[in-house]
Amino acid sequence: MARTNQTFSDFILLGFSSDHVLLSVSLIMIYTMILIGNLIIFSLIKSDIHLHTPMYSFLSYLSILDVCYASVTLPAMSVNAITDNRRVSLIQCFTQLYFFVSLGGSECLLLAAMAYDRYVAICNPLHYSTVMNKKFCSSLVGGSWFSGFLNSVLHTVMTSKLTFCPSRHVNHFFCDVPPMLHASCTDTHTSQTLLYIVSVFLGMTPFVFVVVSYTHIIATILKIHSAAGRQKAFSTCSSHLIVVTVFYITANFNYIGPAPRDSFDIIRLSSMLYSVLTPLFNPVIYCLRNQEVQRALSKAFTKKYTFVK
Repeated sequence: MARTNQTFSDFILLGFSSDHVLLSVSLIMIYTMILIGNLIIFSLIKSDIHLHTPMYSFLSYLSILDVCYASVTLPAMSVNAITDNRRVSLIQCFTQLYFFVSLGGSECLLLAAMAYDRYVAICNPLHYSTVMNKKFCSSLVGGSWFSGFLNSVLHTVMTSKLTFCPSRHVNHFFCDVPPMLHASCTDTHTSQTLLYIVSVFLGMTPFVFVVVSYTHIIATILKIHSAAGRQKAFSTCSSHLIVVTVFYITANFNYIGPAPRDSFDIIRLSSMLYSVLTPLFNPVIYCLRNQEVQRALSKAFTKKYTFVK
């Protein structure tokens, strides 16, 4: 296949269906719900002093991360669907790729930090305030963001050095590393190897850490004699476990699992699950399954209603 240089201006996204009106409406509704849900959680945690704990601090950072994560792809996808314009410029494509990969990597590590927080709280409660102090929690959050953005620099630089085919077709809804590698006409072995190694480090390793953490957590919970105590502990952790299971499995499949001949319909579906549904479900799961957040939300609405009256 013939090669082309990097002087062209546009890539062409092939992930959109012919029914672009329905798709655009769906994307706008999902993005609106993600913004409203996560910003409510963030505002609630910051305004309620009873939620100023490490657990909810991590949750507030997760909410902001999810807003940024969804904002990288959904607005652009909505515009492309509304206008039925599948072209994206070279600069826009690599900018989107950089932020999408960086925020995804940051979320992988942040979810692992949240699992560690639950592990210390349940398995070592007497030392919880000492271990999960403000400085250590800030270091975990800062390290998650720094590692995610550093990882993205490597992928973006490696991908930008590839020579792409004249068709310039990207078989996806947005610019991501795997479809960009498939759109290249040059040897991508080095980039594929880098993608695999870093994905194991940022994807599989945190997931294994989460699984080990929850194995210890469940073992500790089973030792609780009180049924009410066991129920409260399970309620605290189950929401986090649901989120990380969906996120890690679909993300790891997208970057590590697919073989070169796998259908990109499956890859696009897995991408949507961890990049769209996870930010959408995070506030719902944490609100509906957490009594403290429910009480804070009810208190906030009561104050607002009283003030209006």
